[in-house]
Amino acid sequence: MRPLPLAGVRVLAVEQYGAGPFGTQHLADLGAEIIKVENVADGGDISRGVGPHTFPDGSSQFFEAFNRNKKSIALDLKDPQGREVLLRLVATADAVFNNLRGDVPARIGLDYASLAQANPKVVCVHLSAYGREGSRAAWPGYDYLMQAEAGYLSLTGEPDGPPARAGLSIIDFMAGTTAALALVSGLVQARSEGQGRDLDVSLFDVALNNLAYVATWMLNAGATTTRLPRSSHPSLTPSQLYRTADGWIFLMCNKEKFWRTLTEAIDRPDLADNAAYRDFAARLQNRDALTVELDAALSARTTAAWLERFAGRVPAAPVHDVEQALSTPFVAERGCVLETENAQRGTVRSLASPIRVDGSEPPRHIAPALGEDTDEVLGAAGYSAEEIASLRAGNVVR
Repeated sequence: MRPLPLAGVRVLAVEQYGAGPFGTQHLADLGAEIIKVENVADGGDISRGVGPHTFPDGSSQFFEAFNRNKKSIALDLKDPQGREVLLRLVATADAVFNNLRGDVPARIGLDYASLAQANPKVVCVHLSAYGREGSRAAWPGYDYLMQAEAGYLSLTGEPDGPPARAGLSIIDFMAGTTAALALVSGLVQARSEGQGRDLDVSLFDVALNNLAYVATWMLNAGATTTRLPRSSHPSLTPSQLYRTADGWIFLMCNKEKFWRTLTEAIDRPDLADNAAYRDFAARLQNRDALTVELDAALSARTTAAWLERFAGRVPAAPVHDVEQALSTPFVAERGCVLETENAQRGTVRSLASPIRVDGSEPPRHIAPALGEDTDEVLGAAGYSAEEIASLRAGNVVR
């Protein structure tokens, strides 16, 4: 078996809650050594206390979702001795990552200017709500706020209903993933040039960037994209929800060949030759009438029956709840759920990394307890057992 791609990369992560830990978990799954630097006084990452679901030992399942394959040290960064510990660790690290409020990293010395003397190659990645500069640098911010301000709620839900957010914290997850990309990009340059730098990612910038073609339409054509019935695609149809005999099915005929195949599969080849539905432009103009036609045809069979008929020919999907989504045969086939046995927590199930690495086994370590690796990490940095005990006695580490 080959080493994982990021084996040998060491990252100090001053992180908490969702976006930051989600990003560094990608790196940990790929073999990087992620050392969570958690605040002694605050009891560590705030998400350790997020409920309502816990394991038998009382640890948070929310925390587990974002922190597998990591190490934890508990350190007081405000204490001068704690600062000295941090700098000794920085000297051994490839990167320092944080997802603090934008004005905090420079104030507590987590930016490149503050750390370069300890390690000129260190890459400093900052994930904040609104960036480290500008009028909102000191503002707190969260995923749902970004969805609201960046226009997502105006695009989600039925036209006659209230604005709606996405069901998941997609901005947190996208921002974390973007920050992980920033970190790896910074490492490539640092290893080539011998010098690190600051890289910034903000929830707001990521939320706005995700508008993609919708923003391009507005900026160049002045076109406002709005909510459409049935979660419809704004410019293509059929690409939406349709009724079946027992529920719903989502179809996406985003190529002309799929439209003709669909009409044949539902025994309505006449629709493909109908001038009102002959091409993308015609179907878009007559979307409502087409929805009536397809609802009528698709209501003749169950969703499962249609999926069996469409399989591999027409892009289609059932509408699952989360339990159904996690328990399908395809999820098992892909090995998407990992299981790890632990004496204190029992069987810990988590979702596998979406990045499949040929020739390497994914790591399977549960999320660490607060300060679980303090002795190991400090010992590797040259601290003696007596020095570590002294730091612990002074509440500098835990």
